[in-house]
Amino acid sequence: MSPRPTVAAYYFPNYHRDAKNEAVHGSGWTEWDLVRHARPRFANHQQPKVPLWGYEDEADPAVMTRKIDAAADHGVDAFIFDWYWHDQGAYLARCLDEGYLHAENRERTRFALMWANHDWIDIHPAKAGQVAPLQWGGAVSETTWENLTDHIVARYFRDRAYWRIDGAPYFSVYELFRLVQSFGSVAGCRLALDRFRAKAQRAGMPDIHFNAVVWGVQILPGEQSVKNPGELVEKLGFSSVTSYVWVHNVQLPEFPVTDYAWVTNEAAAQWGSIANGFRQPYHPNVTMGWDASPRTVLSDVFRSAGYPFMATIGGNTPARFREALARAQAWRDARGQGASVITLNAWNEWTEGSYLEPDTINGYGYLEAIRSVFGRAGAAAG
Repeated sequence: MSPRPTVAAYYFPNYHRDAKNEAVHGSGWTEWDLVRHARPRFANHQQPKVPLWGYEDEADPAVMTRKIDAAADHGVDAFIFDWYWHDQGAYLARCLDEGYLHAENRERTRFALMWANHDWIDIHPAKAGQVAPLQWGGAVSETTWENLTDHIVARYFRDRAYWRIDGAPYFSVYELFRLVQSFGSVAGCRLALDRFRAKAQRAGMPDIHFNAVVWGVQILPGEQSVKNPGELVEKLGFSSVTSYVWVHNVQLPEFPVTDYAWVTNEAAAQWGSIANGFRQPYHPNVTMGWDASPRTVLSDVFRSAGYPFMATIGGNTPARFREALARAQAWRDARGQGASVITLNAWNEWTEGSYLEPDTINGYGYLEAIRSVFGRAGAAAG
């Protein structure tokens, strides 16, 4: 059997007060407001989801201390923080900067950044049949790029708890096509990534482990230098690829509920086909569930009308989640990838129905499923 993989869970940091959110939604607003007010939208729909730990402030180091202990005790080696920096500056940063990095036990796990460089639109909540208004664009100027990469190297990469693979800090990018758009061409983007790499090397690191989240449209319209995502990843110099969530790659055919076992089969069938499209290692993703209905306007009819008015995943019990984890482990072992990575969606995507944190229905069941397959944490240090 291959060595234990690094188990890395995505973390969505919108459960603390942020000045930009308050300018739009009012004083004290966090995404917990949507979680609290969620309601059943169809027969046998289990909403609202209620966190066992309560509606905590993730920017509080004591709160993050409990999350870190729960993660390490149950086999989660690393948090991959959804990290936001637009031309307007940093966003949703207090969770990591004030919470995680000041937790007394923070070195029990590792952390890394996934630059969530997508357009930020107002879906908090979203109205059916209307285009959600754009708040901040995902593409950035070269000045912004230089500022944010300076900040990453100085603030995060130097930290002892930052996750490294073969000594190189792991840095993931959510939208490749948006990254290329920022610099106008594949060649221009590669130069920008090389400048980032050089900054890390000057700071004493051997390299950056660039990871690409591959889904959806990954090539800009009219782009002539590459013909497919695999070629794009190669030309940009990325080290690995992965997925963020199953619904990026698997369409849910049954509305309002598609069964978790069916989705698991479809996702597992795609691990090989996705991996075969790239020369770089592919880190399979296991998703705990899906239900974006808390992000819908509750007075609107819940109909299939595009995100977040879309099908949910049902029957995602801890036992079935454990089976999905075991399949990912078996797939990884069969491919002989060694001590690779399995990503999980997600530690706390409460308003998308994909969270590992304990709730009042299943308790610690999803975390216990991780530990039963992989054991306790301990593989992320690199």
